[in-house]
Amino acid sequence: MSKLKSFVIAAFLTAPFAAQAEPTGDADAGESNFRQCASCHGVVDPDGTVIHRLAPTGPNLWGVVGRQAGSYEDYARFSSAIVAAGEEHDVVWDEESFVAYVNDPSGYLREVTGDSRARSNMNHRLRGSAEDIYAYLAQFSE
Repeated sequence: MSKLKSFVIAAFLTAPFAAQAEPTGDADAGESNFRQCASCHGVVDPDGTVIHRLAPTGPNLWGVVGRQAGSYEDYARFSSAIVAAGEEHDVVWDEESFVAYVNDPSGYLREVTGDSRARSNMNHRLRGSAEDIYAYLAQFSE
């Protein structure tokens, strides 16, 4: 088999794993629904351009899609459970994990880590608009 043919076959077979799936939610609705999140979170790009004012409580959500859970380096107040979810259980924020987490933060961490005492510092449970907010935040991926 030629090198080119081998390369094309390999690229075709690995392409689905290289890209994040398209969000299923409505980004416009997510922008409106993000107000629920903005009391604790902001969205600020790496150059300092403010999309949503960065609140002092939670981490910046710029680039959250595809980021390892509990790994934003400019935020030091992650719970040990969310850090463990990322470091020990390979949780990376995709739509499925994001939606499950924001619907029940501590419950999700208990399930993922297997630790019945795992707790999230995020106390707010988001119901019904998580897919839309994910689609909105997916626009700000690096």
